[in-house]
Amino acid sequence: MTDNRIGFAFCASCCTYDKAVEAFSEICGIYNNVTPILSGNAYTTDSRFGTAQALIDRLESISGKKVLHSICDVEPIGPKALLDLLIVAPCTGNTLAKLASGITDTSVTMAVKAHLRNDRPVLLAVSTNDGLSGNASNLGKLLNRKNIFFVPFYQDNPLKKPCSVIADFNLLSDAVRLALEGVQMQPILRCASAQV
Repeated sequence: MTDNRIGFAFCASCCTYDKAVEAFSEICGIYNNVTPILSGNAYTTDSRFGTAQALIDRLESISGKKVLHSICDVEPIGPKALLDLLIVAPCTGNTLAKLASGITDTSVTMAVKAHLRNDRPVLLAVSTNDGLSGNASNLGKLLNRKNIFFVPFYQDNPLKKPCSVIADFNLLSDAVRLALEGVQMQPILRCASAQV
């Protein structure tokens, strides 16, 4: 176990929760201080993939910490320098667009803004159906932004959803280690066929 303080923020890409929770559990096994954060939608939305309360219960059980879920909860991340690294996984297209535009109207975007003021790394694990269309420009902006790193991603269904991309959650723990060193894991773009 290492002493790095990690924030792990979930956005409401409900179909990705199983992968994200598995990655969260792995990170909690490596780092002894992991804080779960949920966007407002992730904190309140029940879907065909499960209830919001079930997600909250799982994260709190794994980490032993209460889930932060409001702007007021996460704002102290900046002034109190509470984290060494902030992970956003899954990072939806909506959050991606807000981060690229400097919008801070959710707990997750506020957590990122607060954390970045300390010149510390943010690691994004994208999960969006428009990553290669409407959100492609936002991906490009964030790829060029200081202290923003990406978990390598791939097209999850190139034939039926050609604009959809998802992070390779199997690489998240290695991407965390590198981001803590200020290094972007390469290659960022992975072959979809290698993920099937």
